[in-house]
Amino acid sequence: MTRDEAAALLNGFEYPAREIEQHHKTLAAAGLVAAFGMSDDLLEFRGAIYDEVGAYDGTAALIDTEGLIPSFNAVSDEGDETQMAAYFRRKPNGVGIEALWSPDEIDASWLIKTPIPHATFDILEDGDLFCRGVVFALVDATPAKAGGQPGAAS
Repeated sequence: MTRDEAAALLNGFEYPAREIEQHHKTLAAAGLVAAFGMSDDLLEFRGAIYDEVGAYDGTAALIDTEGLIPSFNAVSDEGDETQMAAYFRRKPNGVGIEALWSPDEIDASWLIKTPIPHATFDILEDGDLFCRGVVFALVDATPAKAGGQPGAAS
């Protein structure tokens, strides 16, 4: 399955788009990740990454080919030296993904943006756009494939 095929498969579900969960294993097997906004405070990942990030009023996160990079606060709060070392090893190669709440670009609750090569899909609410999400291949979550943009979301 390609990212374009996955985006076509996910496109048009009505909020809360529970159907995306049914495609999690298919996306994961293809090495793909769907990223989308949920509720008014979550950035969700399904597929090769299965996680969520608090996103009240929007957020940004870092992704690399290993998956979601935990925030510095999360790893420093735990005080685990191994996790801290992994954070500092991974962060320079992380690529940004941004969840914009009530974006200016489109009339929607959520817009997900990233320089990682991706395809987009729409989640609807009562027929109106609720979220424009993205599907990307986890192997493409590198600065080189994201146009040389480590840590940037666009």
